[in-house]
Amino acid sequence: MASKLEFVQYAADQLRDAGTITYRKMFGEYGLYCNGKIFALVCADQLFIKITEAGRRLAPDLKTAPPYDGAKPYFLMEDIDDRKFLTDFVTATCEELPPPKPKKTRKAGG
Repeated sequence: MASKLEFVQYAADQLRDAGTITYRKMFGEYGLYCNGKIFALVCADQLFIKITEAGRRLAPDLKTAPPYDGAKPYFLMEDIDDRKFLTDFVTATCEELPPPKPKKTRKAGG
């Protein structure tokens, strides 16, 4: 079941205080980015955030699940209405994630 754009927009809006939140359609679902770093997926209208040690410290009992068959587990955010918790959680998560890789440029000619 593909995610609805309205859910993705709501999740992005809830996270707006964590940084510049953008999203991109990927394989029928969505990837969420904070300041250029991919940190979450939205699959079947559910928010999945990458697992980090910072996330484990903030919410040690948070449920994990794969966002799609064959994927590694992510934190499953079942309640996305608590903006402050989400902001703190995503901020801590993104601080721990590596910076985005620079985009390769193509050389003209060849």
